[in-house]
Order: sequence, then C-alpha cells, then structure tokens
Amino acid sequence: MTAELKSTTEGSTMVLTLSNPSQRNALGPEMYAAGIEALNGAESSDEVRSVVLVGEGAWFCAGGSLQRLLGNREREPAVQAESIEALHNWIDSIRTFPKPVIAAVEGAAAGAGFSLAMACDLIVSARDAVFAASYSNVALSPDGGLSWHLAQMLPRQLASEWLMLGGRIEPARLHTVGVVNELTEPGQALSAALAIAKRLGERAPNSLASIKELLSEGRGGTLSAQLSQERDHFVRNLHHPNAGIGINAFLAKEKPRYE
Repeated sequence: MTAELKSTTEGSTMVLTLSNPSQRNALGPEMYAAGIEALNGAESSDEVRSVVLVGEGAWFCAGGSLQRLLGNREREPAVQAESIEALHNWIDSIRTFPKPVIAAVEGAAAGAGFSLAMACDLIVSARDAVFAASYSNVALSPDGGLSWHLAQMLPRQLASEWLMLGGRIEPARLHTVGVVNELTEPGQALSAALAIAKRLGERAPNSLASIKELLSEGRGGTLSAQLSQERDHFVRNLHHPNAGIGINAFLAKEKPRYE
C-alpha cells in the first residue's frame, strides 16, 4: 500500500490523515510534499480555520521507514540529506502556517512521528498512547526539530533523558510537564481535537495568527524585540475589522461572528 496523506474537512477544520497503516504510518517524501501542499491550500482558504493531524488506524506515526533508511545507506549521503530537508520543510511549514495545527495522537508517536506532533500548536493524546524519541535505539540522532522543541520546553536533563535513552514516554508525564494539552480515553483523541478546533474556529483568525507568530518569535529573542513585535501586532489587530466585531459583541454581551 502506498503511503499518502489524506485530506478531509470537518466544519471549518481540515483533517490530515497520515495513511501508511501497513508500516504504522511511517513517513516518507510523498507525505512531506503532500503536507506542504495541503497547508498551502488551507492557508489561502477562508473556509479553513484550523488543521488536525491524525494517523490512520491504531498508530499516529512510527517515524521514518527503517527499510528506506537502510536502503539510503547504500546511496550517496546527499540522498538522505535531501529527504531530511523535505521533512524539515514540512515542519517549517507547520510552524509558519498562520492557523492552529492540532495533533490527535492514538497508539504511538515515535521518532519523526514525535517530532511531527511537537511541531503542532496543540497536542491531544489518548491516555494509552506512547511517545518515544527512539533515535538512539538505532544509533541515530533526532530530526524534524525534536531536539529544538524539547530544548526549548524542558530542562536539559529531562530532554537529555528522553533523547539519549530513547525510552517510552507516557502521555500522563508529557501532560504533567505541559507538552500534551489534553488527555482522552482511548479512541477519543480525534473527537477531542476537533472539539478544540471548533472552539478555535470561533475566534478571530488574525488574532490567532498573531499569537502563533509571537510565540515563535519569542523563542530565543530579547524582551525588547518582543515588546516591539507585540506593539506592532496589537496595533494591526486593533485596526482590523474583527476587533470592532469582537469589542462591540463583548460590550453587548453577544457572541461575535468573525470574518
């Protein structure tokens, strides 16, 4: 069965399904390209307010295909470098996409699957799911931005533990340290993610885009630079039509309907 990325819609939410069930939804170049294309289309669509990323069947994503990696060992290093660049382009497109992206994790998110979930703005996970930064188990090192995200979010000792030992990480522990936003019963991660997406869809898209951009810019920047960015975003959003809608609705104790 060919690996693919399936796209459906639920209200104002685009649902992207990693579909490679025979290999536990292992990633590959065709998925990277499809992911970028889907986000480009969603960005230009006023009908799409958010994106949910989910795996087909029992797994979220097992990461990269070890069989493909073994094959690439027999080829020039540039072949694997090109493949990783394609993955990284997809990761970067998720982070720069101006709308919320939510990961709905069932089963397991391992290796680059963990990286993919970490690139999302929010993570919803079934209580019985498993996360694993399993690179060191096969003498490899992280890709997909996982080392950056963990280094930004966690104490160095904890990030070192997860990356160096490559063990299973329970969702409850990730929830405790703030990596997972919501825990659900098994089989309910997608419905919970869609419920969050519906709530996000009721908020002004320009406001959410600014928040996402500010959070990205705030990592590693100075307070002075961030204050300037906050000023510019605030003024721009205040003069957007949605601010008038939101403020007037709040004062009238009505529910706003944003453009």
